[in-house]
Amino acid sequence: MGYKTKKRILTVLATLLMVILAVFTLSPFYFMFLSSLKPGTEMLRYGLSFTFDPQISSFKNYEALNTYREGIYWDWYKSSLILMVLQTLIGLFLGSLVGYGLAMYDFKGKNIVITIVLLLMMVPFEILLLPLYQMLIKAKMINSYFGVILPYLVPPFMIFFFRQYCLSLPREMMEAAYMDGCSDFGIFFRIMVPNMIPAYGAMTILSCMNCWNNLLWPLIVLSNDRKFTIPIGMATTITPYGNAYDVLMPGAVMAVVPIVIIYLFAQKTFIAGLTSGAVKG
Repeated sequence: MGYKTKKRILTVLATLLMVILAVFTLSPFYFMFLSSLKPGTEMLRYGLSFTFDPQISSFKNYEALNTYREGIYWDWYKSSLILMVLQTLIGLFLGSLVGYGLAMYDFKGKNIVITIVLLLMMVPFEILLLPLYQMLIKAKMINSYFGVILPYLVPPFMIFFFRQYCLSLPREMMEAAYMDGCSDFGIFFRIMVPNMIPAYGAMTILSCMNCWNNLLWPLIVLSNDRKFTIPIGMATTITPYGNAYDVLMPGAVMAVVPIVIIYLFAQKTFIAGLTSGAVKG
């Protein structure tokens, strides 16, 4: 058997494996979409089902999102979008700025700062819940959006990732900019930021997903049901007195849409950022 033949067989097997994995990955979304078209009683009567019945399937459940508790679902949606945008933008700016400084500048105590960043990455967030909550009480930030995003303003993982990415960039660009009379912030915004676009793309997707799916911390901070995020709000549709599947399933489908859109727009920079950021350590 020749080399080309072996290569073709391996390519076919690899493609077949990827197709199988894709089917397993997409099957829950297929079930979720089909269930969102059926009456909630069908879920209780037949349980999980991948069959499509056109006689009982319709988009009426999506209309229920507008009427359920006076349209509160869209308040949850708005809260999740606001928190995701604010947390991602602030985190990207501060994380990239700190990571760039740790990578490109030499100063006293630099290794100590890097060590602290690595240690913070190892600390489970649950350990910090009580002191963070006490701090928010003293600062009177309970039930506020800023109180939710405060612990994520400068994510340690973003700092580490941007530092690793900046280490792969040539220092000669900074030296040339200095010779042209560019300031430190000018170098960052005019030279480094355009070169860090792949890193920004990767961190944008990861930050958006983490914020969109975050349940524990927003649940502790937010008390007004109109400010709930989608994970918290959707959890309230399941109660001991009944489950609102008519809202739960279409709401889950709509909750996936923003993340899918973000990934479709940033998938190339996401892959490039993850691969480039691991070049040099």
